[in-house]
Amino acid sequence: MKNRILQTYKNLYAEYSPQGWWPLLSCKGVNPTKTGSINGYHPNNYSYPHNDDERLEICIGAILTQNTSWPNVEKALLNLQKLKAINQKKILKLKIEKLKEAIRPAGYFNQKAKKLKIFAEFYNELKGRTPLRDELLTIWGVGPETADSILLYAYNEPFFVIDAYTKRIFTRLGLTGINSSYAELQNLFHKNLKRDTKIFNEYHALIVEHAKNKCQNKPFCKSCCLKKICAFDCV
Repeated sequence: MKNRILQTYKNLYAEYSPQGWWPLLSCKGVNPTKTGSINGYHPNNYSYPHNDDERLEICIGAILTQNTSWPNVEKALLNLQKLKAINQKKILKLKIEKLKEAIRPAGYFNQKAKKLKIFAEFYNELKGRTPLRDELLTIWGVGPETADSILLYAYNEPFFVIDAYTKRIFTRLGLTGINSSYAELQNLFHKNLKRDTKIFNEYHALIVEHAKNKCQNKPFCKSCCLKKICAFDCV
């Protein structure tokens, strides 16, 4: 099992190269792939976030990306940047209708505006400390995927992020079952990989890229870099 988890990572890394997640507005890096935002990526540079504003931007992005694509989130973040509202105190002061309008491109803006207000209050109370996973999960609108995205990408804490793409790919590989829970699938990575934030960072990003390029709902198996280790019977 351990060898297959690691081999999958090596194959994806060789196919797509470093992804440079999490994209940030302040970063002038170039997008290494055909999906995602225009820029903001930083391949092989794991020093981000550099400051509290970038950390909060990642947290906001993790909330806004729920049920939408990253380019839509980027539009919402740019709107917030214009309002100088990528700051927890400014989000709290911003009128709710103005906040809703700013994040409209990310969809579900009524709920997400409420989520951002609640999270901004939580973030302000942290006073710079790293939140606990259990704390994040008590916040309305923050589930396991969002919490782990915040911990991994904003705080460099070794929590593997599980999403629908992960379940799809690893079910097809034969490494997990279709009914596996979030915790069960996350434990698969935590048990079989070194708890290294750089690996967790890249692996999750590579899974997303592979799911968008090859392992789609109808997969392109013939040109897949994982076909030799995959259990999926592609017709």
